[in-house]
Amino acid sequence: MDPKKNISLIAGKMGLHEWQVENVLRLLDDGATIPFISRYRKEMTGSLDEVKLLHIKDEYKRLKELDARRESVIKSIEEQDKMTPELRQKLEAALTMAEVEDIYLPYRPKRRTRATIAREKGLEPLAAIIMQQNDPDPYHRAEEFINDQVATAEEAVSGARDIIAEWINEDEKARKRLRILYDREAVITSKVIRGKEQEGIKFSDYFDWSEPLKKCPSHRLLAMRRGEDEGFLRLSVGPDDEHAVEILEGLFIKGRNGSSDVVGEALKDSWKRLLSPSIETEYRNLSKEKADNEAISVFADNLRQLLLSPPLGEKNVLAIDPGYRTGCKLVCLDRQGTLLHNETIYPHPPQNETAVSLKKILSLVNAYKIEAVAIGNGTASRETEDFIKWIKFDREIQVFVVSEAGASVYSASKVARDEFPDYDVTVRGAVSIGRRLMDPLAELVKIDPKSIGVGQYQHDVEQQKLQGSLDEVVMSCVNAVGVEINTASMHLLTYVSGLGPQLAQNIVDYRTGNGPFGSRNEFMKVKRMGAKAFEQSAGFLRIRNAENPLDSSAVHPESYHVVSKMARDLNCSITDLMADEKRRKEIDLKKYITPETGLPTLKDILDELAKPGRDPRSKIVEFSFADIHSMEDLVPGMVIPGIVSNVTKFGAFVDIGIKQDGLVHVSNMSNTYVSDPSKIVKLHQHIMVKVLAVDIERRRIQLSMKGIREEKS
Repeated sequence: MDPKKNISLIAGKMGLHEWQVENVLRLLDDGATIPFISRYRKEMTGSLDEVKLLHIKDEYKRLKELDARRESVIKSIEEQDKMTPELRQKLEAALTMAEVEDIYLPYRPKRRTRATIAREKGLEPLAAIIMQQNDPDPYHRAEEFINDQVATAEEAVSGARDIIAEWINEDEKARKRLRILYDREAVITSKVIRGKEQEGIKFSDYFDWSEPLKKCPSHRLLAMRRGEDEGFLRLSVGPDDEHAVEILEGLFIKGRNGSSDVVGEALKDSWKRLLSPSIETEYRNLSKEKADNEAISVFADNLRQLLLSPPLGEKNVLAIDPGYRTGCKLVCLDRQGTLLHNETIYPHPPQNETAVSLKKILSLVNAYKIEAVAIGNGTASRETEDFIKWIKFDREIQVFVVSEAGASVYSASKVARDEFPDYDVTVRGAVSIGRRLMDPLAELVKIDPKSIGVGQYQHDVEQQKLQGSLDEVVMSCVNAVGVEINTASMHLLTYVSGLGPQLAQNIVDYRTGNGPFGSRNEFMKVKRMGAKAFEQSAGFLRIRNAENPLDSSAVHPESYHVVSKMARDLNCSITDLMADEKRRKEIDLKKYITPETGLPTLKDILDELAKPGRDPRSKIVEFSFADIHSMEDLVPGMVIPGIVSNVTKFGAFVDIGIKQDGLVHVSNMSNTYVSDPSKIVKLHQHIMVKVLAVDIERRRIQLSMKGIREEKS
């Protein structure tokens, strides 16, 4: 297909100008990344954000796949010498894969079917006669087709019926009408497989379940499909059979005679044996794809919020990986996250070395000038938090409980082994907890997002699509915050626009061999750092305290000359311009517009001069749980503080300071209807919740947010 047609289709579907789509695709083809295009090429795209840019990219990929399939189908039909101008026109006008496949269906090479066998017996002419429905006695007419392969008229009519059933199955109009029926009326039904009731008890909600497919939420559909995959449930998707047959009768029954009766039998057979299984498979796949997309979207939103969690910043941190029998692993980190010291204390049962542990904590806090304590939220977390808060320090020490999700995965990973080859997994885990507090983004990028525990049925969705989406989120977050090139890990640098693993490693190697970078110009000395990689990455890489103050900002080097001209026009230095708001207000941006630099970029430059290298993340807030330590301490009706630990389509899980998170179901989030929990709460938000019910045996806690004043996070 003509690329311009695809551009026009995308623009029409998204409500954009064709020039916007064309420029985005040109930039992508030229190797530009989504963060770079969004931040530094606003004039070319009309200031499209990352979401719209990704949509254009995905839609263009879909259309290219459609074009490839269309070409394959055209080639196949041409090889059969069955291509006509009308058929080609229909194929070129098709806008979906389903349309292309429907057109191709009569020409698709077939395995040996009942209709194929009937054709080999010479029964296709009889099928055509019956299909016309002019002959009142098709069995009498069928006697003309008795031969050495067809013994009776009944056998001849049966073969003709098979051919008619296949024709009906391959009829484009019929399939379109049935799809409309599926769209409107398809029901998903789930039944337990007999004898599997006990083994599959966790799927008991779906032992006898049915609902309209279009209303089935993604989490429920994925749960049922998991039950089917594990061999406990049997699923079916489809509309009422009688309604489907009525539609087919309206399309194919032309009279009331013997031939019409045979056609009626054929269409019922076609529906049950051919159309229904085929379209059911199609809609099962479509509903799975939709559920996957919703689940991936939830995961991506949660991951974005997690990665952009408020950082503590550069503080000396004492990090604690708590435990009972094995003790609490302590590590002391300096302001750059460097490991200075590690050891283990045993303040809890069975050792109960409270006094010794207290003395050791005070000693470490003083020796390493500790400013904050990070405590992992796993086993013995609450007891350790209580112990630390009980200690009387001689200065203000902030105490934070930090999620351990994925820390064990990191501890055993190659990344951790390379960072700390001389330390065991417990030390690495404690370091990860401390660094997560200081800078969640820099630490969490080292862990596969699927191990962090903020997904919804993440193992049930299409894994390649999930990985692609999560990688886009990580790259978006890393570039939104920016990266200090002289302290960033190789793993963090990997996600910077235009770099990737090899260039990231080369940057670390250069830094190791030559000392810290002094300017962005020095980036070009890095092995394999070409002009394109420099263009894509430079604006997202910062150099603190560089000679040129713009090197610590998000102003791209390609725009340095613009800032220099602004400073010259005001008879001041760039440093003066960045420090003096009054001077910046004197700038008339219209004077600096050029074909390459438009008003959107100039406004971004001015904003950046006001707050160079500003971190977009919010400030971290200390939090205290209620005085509860187990499910047994919970009483229905009590109102307690909590931290949102995961957001799904059916509600939000909340950490209330005990081992088991509680669930605020979507129906308990507000006194008004809530369609999307993510519009009510965000990951790591501090909220107040009311305990509704506690089921100790099933380890379930029901919570509510209704009528409770929310605390601001």
